[in-house]
Amino acid sequence: MQTLSTELKETNLQYNPPNSQALPDLAAIKSKQKATWESGDFGQIAQSIENVAEEFMARQPLRPGLRVLDVACGTGNLALIAARHGCVVSGVDIAANLLTQARARAAAAGASVGFEEADAEALPFPNDTFDLSVSMFGVMFTPQPTVATSELRRVTRPGGQIALANWTPEGFIGKMFRVFKTHLPAPPAGIPSPMEWGNETIVQKRLQDGFTNVRLVRRIALMRYPFPPAETVDFFRKYYGPTLRAFESLAPVRQEELRRDLVELQTRHNIAGLPGQTETAAEYLEVVATKV
Repeated sequence: MQTLSTELKETNLQYNPPNSQALPDLAAIKSKQKATWESGDFGQIAQSIENVAEEFMARQPLRPGLRVLDVACGTGNLALIAARHGCVVSGVDIAANLLTQARARAAAAGASVGFEEADAEALPFPNDTFDLSVSMFGVMFTPQPTVATSELRRVTRPGGQIALANWTPEGFIGKMFRVFKTHLPAPPAGIPSPMEWGNETIVQKRLQDGFTNVRLVRRIALMRYPFPPAETVDFFRKYYGPTLRAFESLAPVRQEELRRDLVELQTRHNIAGLPGQTETAAEYLEVVATKV
């Protein structure tokens, strides 16, 4: 499992050409990222991708005693799965309220997980700490991908692995981002698009130093909701911080236009076989690499 407005620009949900010479205000960007992800209730959204988390982690070499780090862990989908397999697990996120939910979930499950508020670009761990570092739709939203990559490499031991799940620009989520792009201001200069993490060529380049056995596989995340497309849009508008902030940034008439386009997109891509339900097949790039 984290730009849609003045608040959302810093979540980087739009494409920004990388050749700008402007220097972004990283402190402001990170502050607004934190505020965005703490908006709404991402825990509600995370439930809709628990099935994807299970499938993703089933392909990882989980075993008792394995030291696992979940970066941008949200409410702990990946971390709790690793803990269930007997791994020694840590999770970090910038959103304090999501970590509160993650700790409550771990306590309810009787799982021991060390959750800590931290920036994915400044991980609070010594070098070579983890056997496996994972992130689902999280690291891809960091404003400095080269820094985030360097941190993943630093905290993972030689011979250990990183495993990431990143939305692709061609998939359903990429199409959704393009809908937002038509309604919202341009993102800040100097910040690359998070969708670059779904581009094989770019990812290969980012992992060319310090990693080997890089494996890139496009997979499908089936996202299911027990209500029709229009209500699915409203669900995200209420609970998903970036979408909530996007709507808040627009005048009422523009909000209706954005909602109309999002409902049309959800309707067009709905593959649910039953009325009153929504199911979309969202493509993501699974990235697995071994630290040298």
